[in-house]
Amino acid sequence: MYNLQSSVKEHDEARQGEALMLESTSTKNNGRKLYIESYGCAMNFSDSEIVASIMTDMGFETTADYKEADVIFINTCSIRENAEQRVRNRLREFGAVKSRNPGMVVGVLGCMAERLKSKFLEEEKLVDVVVGPDAYRDLPNLIDKVDDGSRAVNVLLSREETYADINPVRLNSNGITAFISIMRGCDNMCSFCVVPFTRGRERSRDAHSIVKEAQELFDLGYREVTLLGQNVDSYKWTSEDGTESVNFAGLLEQVALVSPDLRIRFSTSHPKDITDEVLYTMAQHENICKYIHLPIQSGNSRVLEIMNRTYDREWYTERINSIRRIIPECAISTDVIAGFCTETEEEHKDTLSMMDYVKYDFAYMFMYSERPGTLAAKRFTDDIPDDVKKRRLNEIVRKQQQHSHERLLQQVGKVQKVLIEGFSKKSELDYAGRSDQNATVVFPADKNYKPGQYVNVFVERCTTATLIGKIVE
Repeated sequence: MYNLQSSVKEHDEARQGEALMLESTSTKNNGRKLYIESYGCAMNFSDSEIVASIMTDMGFETTADYKEADVIFINTCSIRENAEQRVRNRLREFGAVKSRNPGMVVGVLGCMAERLKSKFLEEEKLVDVVVGPDAYRDLPNLIDKVDDGSRAVNVLLSREETYADINPVRLNSNGITAFISIMRGCDNMCSFCVVPFTRGRERSRDAHSIVKEAQELFDLGYREVTLLGQNVDSYKWTSEDGTESVNFAGLLEQVALVSPDLRIRFSTSHPKDITDEVLYTMAQHENICKYIHLPIQSGNSRVLEIMNRTYDREWYTERINSIRRIIPECAISTDVIAGFCTETEEEHKDTLSMMDYVKYDFAYMFMYSERPGTLAAKRFTDDIPDDVKKRRLNEIVRKQQQHSHERLLQQVGKVQKVLIEGFSKKSELDYAGRSDQNATVVFPADKNYKPGQYVNVFVERCTTATLIGKIVE
């Protein structure tokens, strides 16, 4: 699982690129091995699980060593420029191995596929197959084309594809936490964002298939699911005959009712769409985590307008007030962009003052960088000098570090319900898990408890990023 800790990270760096391995292999073994490496947001990692399912049905096994793979897929992210550079560097490493193994297939999946397909296929000749996020069902056909000696591409976007009928293969799974994709695409045309162009229009998945997947995960021993969407609050599914309609609040409740022992998280919310109905649903069900990721991007209304965020400072403040009123103990995290086009010093200070008002638990904070094809790239000049962007970002980071520590200090002396996810990264003498508010909690391992169980932890102290305590009855 990804942890929204307070640090200088971009959306695409929520998790570093990593190899993803199947927990089990297909019974239809064709003797070929697959290696998948994913970059970017949780949605990309969820997509890799869909790809793994499709490839498993084709008879592929997986390997953690790309040097022994017959097919290498790299699932890409286009949110930030440095993510693209990392992918290019990685492809060159794969190319060096491919030169010694000409039969190897190298493919690019995901968000970079549409925008850079000609570069990858024709100019740089780094890859054999390019597949967009709505075309994964076409992988068997595309792999066949490559096997026949042709390069293959399918980057067509869809208005219907949700992969609702595909049972994802859980990759690098701890058997405790899992992602469930509830919708795809995005209709919000934020001027800095490429997602609507790389993932297509918004569409919601059949609510029954989501609940079914949650139930199956629980039956397999999973105890936490994260519902994923670019904007989960705009989820709305209507049955084909029009007799049934489910919004996000309704979906949250249906998944929560699978079992009181199944913990529910979700990401990401949009300030213009999150409703009091969602907040009251969260407050009503103990197993819906009291944690909301609510990106602000900027604390200034003029900057928000040219970002095309469709809310202003006052609207955002009202939503924060509603969260504090309905769910007083709720943790809130955010995204912040430093140095967006034309941002003045006073407008930057508005962002700092908003941070002081909310006191976010965690944040993703990064400097603005222009993405080709976005509305901002077409309409505005990236006119803030890099040294000014860096200084503003550092001010934002320092403030968030202070607030994150303050929020953790408020938990010292309290008991937190924690789902044990495994041993801590530093010692197998300690367990680690997350609190309801998504804070990492470390405590001495107890032979009477094991990963996948809930425990009550009395918080004795904290670092700048972690709660430390002991199990209590």
